[in-house]
Amino acid sequence: MIFVGEGALLRRAVSHAAARGHRVDLVCSPDPLDAAAAAPGTPHLAGPDVNAAAADLAAACTDGIVWSVNNRQLFRAPVLSLGLRIVNVHNGLLPQHRGLPSAAVVFALLHGDTEYGATVHEVDAGIDTGPVLAEHRFPIGPADRFHEVMLRGVRACQTLFERTLPAVAAGERPRAAPPDAARPTAYFGRRALARLGEYRDAPSFVRATDLGPFAAHAPEVAEALHRVRP
Repeated sequence: MIFVGEGALLRRAVSHAAARGHRVDLVCSPDPLDAAAAAPGTPHLAGPDVNAAAADLAAACTDGIVWSVNNRQLFRAPVLSLGLRIVNVHNGLLPQHRGLPSAAVVFALLHGDTEYGATVHEVDAGIDTGPVLAEHRFPIGPADRFHEVMLRGVRACQTLFERTLPAVAAGERPRAAPPDAARPTAYFGRRALARLGEYRDAPSFVRATDLGPFAAHAPEVAEALHRVRP
């Protein structure tokens, strides 16, 4: 299997998969140490666009599975045409928290959402629109702040990856509960963050924008806040 992404969450996923006896064919990330988390000498590929490396992915993958973990890149042609099964671990519940997880957490708090979580889904040509395989939910408390929800989301991603890895590796397609038609569908990205100033007087604004230790890992939110705050 191939892993695409970055950071500690990717590294933990790679390490866990290797420890469970799964072959890690290639790790695509900015840091070669992410590949070493599987075993010394594990192939590593760095590059700003995974789609430009489609031939490398096709040649390396031995089981047809690509994991997307803490991955900011979008899969496009020709990767989507290779016949690989691409599975994404998303920090947020789908379809109501599509897009940037950092932006989704901000607006989950601003909108008074009472639940957040993580989702594992198949990747298609859309953004966070592929079939959901599994989800892990947790409540949002009335006093919870951005950094608290974000951290629980990261932990939920790791838990969900570990829970679904055996089934995905075996070729199974576990399904979460059927989609709730009443559940809103929303996408949160840079355009949503550009409207952050409209919420400046909202009672939940302070806790929704308390980035804490995630300030360096949520540059889009930090940039939007810089424009909002004098």
